[in-house]
Amino acid sequence: MGKVRFGVVGTNFISDWVLTGARQDSRFEAVAVYSRKEETAEAFAARHNIPHIFTSLEEMATSPLIDAVYIASPNFLHARQSILCMSHGKHVLCEKPLASNAREAAQMIEASERYGVTLMEAMKPTLTPNFLSVLKNIERVGKVRRYFSSYCQYSSRYDKFKEGIVLNAFDPKLSNGAIMDIGVYTIYPMVVLFGMPKRVIASGTVLSSGADGQGAVTFEYDGMEATVLYSKIADSSLPTEIQGEDGTLALNRINKIERVTYTPRKTNVAGGKGDNPEPENITMPTIKDEYYYEVAEFIDLVLSGKRESAINSHGNSLTAIKLVDEIRRQLGVAFPADEA
Repeated sequence: MGKVRFGVVGTNFISDWVLTGARQDSRFEAVAVYSRKEETAEAFAARHNIPHIFTSLEEMATSPLIDAVYIASPNFLHARQSILCMSHGKHVLCEKPLASNAREAAQMIEASERYGVTLMEAMKPTLTPNFLSVLKNIERVGKVRRYFSSYCQYSSRYDKFKEGIVLNAFDPKLSNGAIMDIGVYTIYPMVVLFGMPKRVIASGTVLSSGADGQGAVTFEYDGMEATVLYSKIADSSLPTEIQGEDGTLALNRINKIERVTYTPRKTNVAGGKGDNPEPENITMPTIKDEYYYEVAEFIDLVLSGKRESAINSHGNSLTAIKLVDEIRRQLGVAFPADEA
């Protein structure tokens, strides 16, 4: 089998995690890393046994050493860095969210078409075996009436924020905030399953930095509603549910799906009594690292000459970021990238 030689853009902990999972695919090879600071690139390269470093992204993009790039830089850099790499014939696996806004995402998709290269958003949950179990079993719930998802995780960086120190997570200049960081995890699977809603109604908390700290959003579809909750200033352990007229699918958490169950609808009889069916465990065996699956999907696309994934498709990525744009508009969250 062929190998795909990767350059890595971004030296934070996400890149560490992705490389751990990626190396479970024998077709993956990390050959280069880019950082503005040479010492940072050298430290990352030493940690992961990567042979080449670059302090110029253009030099790495034009290098014959690499076939593809994994981009995990701050959100506001995703579009320009991805387009630069694609313009030199490199395939791009870009961290979520794909871009700062839908305009940038559309430009990235257009670049993928123009240069004939693969572009995929690294939204990991939707490519895992347990989300595939959801896709396989969703017809069992019958007519879907509600999608509910929650991802609320108190950020350690919020403590610094309350001390008056604005770190990257809450800096809108970097196209950051709760909706961009974790809210997208609740929205992307909804888009994969149900597409674009008819209406969006959002409320939330905007912090003094101009970034959102949390939000609650209702999406209206024909015959059903979807509700998502997200927060970086409070915790929650609520599951994700897909509720239908014949039963319910439940996912223990949307960002890392470790358990999936199907519960048939309770059968009512005279007097209001009926059986209480037990949840059926439809969890799929997950023998690989959670990040393996997105990298394997991307490599499959590159080696087969396909420009986009069927699940993490260009259309789904564009729809998801359009919804994020509308949520930000309703909350009053603006990024400098919106003005470009």
